[in-house]
Amino acid sequence: VPSGVSGDTGEVLGGEGGAPVCVATVSFVRKKPAHLLLPGRLLCGALHIADIGIPDGVIAEIASSQSENDPALWGAQFPWPRPTGHKYSRGHALVVGGGRMTGAGRLAARAALRTGAGLVTVAAPQASLPVYAQAAASLLLAPLDEERDFAALLADARINVVLLGPGNGIGVPTRLRVVAALTAGKSCVLDADALSSFADDPAHLFRAIRRAGGRAILTPHDGEFARLFPEIARAHARDKLTRARKAAAASGAVVLLKGYDTVIAAPDGRAVINANAPAALATAGAGDVLAGLATGLVAQGLEPFDAACAAVWLHGDAGMRFGPGLIADDLVETLPAVLRSLKGRVFTA
Repeated sequence: VPSGVSGDTGEVLGGEGGAPVCVATVSFVRKKPAHLLLPGRLLCGALHIADIGIPDGVIAEIASSQSENDPALWGAQFPWPRPTGHKYSRGHALVVGGGRMTGAGRLAARAALRTGAGLVTVAAPQASLPVYAQAAASLLLAPLDEERDFAALLADARINVVLLGPGNGIGVPTRLRVVAALTAGKSCVLDADALSSFADDPAHLFRAIRRAGGRAILTPHDGEFARLFPEIARAHARDKLTRARKAAAASGAVVLLKGYDTVIAAPDGRAVINANAPAALATAGAGDVLAGLATGLVAQGLEPFDAACAAVWLHGDAGMRFGPGLIADDLVETLPAVLRSLKGRVFTA
């Protein structure tokens, strides 16, 4: 690694200016976390992994609990449509939309459809449903003006995953809906306002997740992470891998800690670092698309950890393919090309 960079965290140990900006870095056998995590990743230059004779069997015996995100990790389980399947066997996702910030829910719902969910219902205030109807003719719509409306949707056994947060608003109503969805036994993807609504009582959310068997994905950026896991954020401010792992263990959920070097962590200690995301993904609505991708994959039966890893990789690949000028809407439209390329690869379980 560049001199002065921690191989485990990517941190520059000597502070700003304490490590060189390299033209190239040569490492051995496998990458280190510092080759993928910021700021170390930006200091490496061209990275070369050299073979020095250590056989793959030795690496397998080490059984590292962390990996670079790649379709080889989850591609064999990817939920492609089957000849014997039908729309209900491909899952029914429920996206809770807001009454004013409708763009977030529309992006998420379209992403869930594109990634293969058999049905996607957007539940939102009746007055805003005509706006959601413009997102895609294949979306189902349901009024959500009273809590009994949400209870009726949760009673539908065909709905197997709920996305809450994008455009929902921070406060008690969002918090109650999150707990209700978890209590109903639905898998949940919790993003944005669904996370910040628990800032004053994170333990309430974590208890609900554990009672539901841990079938939840949390998708915070750094600010939301600090609100939900303040002690972990302070204690491990420069160690993103440890932050994500400790948050997953504390919450009982899969934690998808977003950024240029997104880290996905499971409660059992597994962690994946993503490295295919372009900087252009830092744009309004990109996170909503990511949440929708994860929701669509969970709807089709992919386990939450694999779904989170796959969603992040698809998201990054779509961003790379589109290139400069990217806006969030482009990610959804680029996804078919990403999926076609992925389907052409061969994976083994």
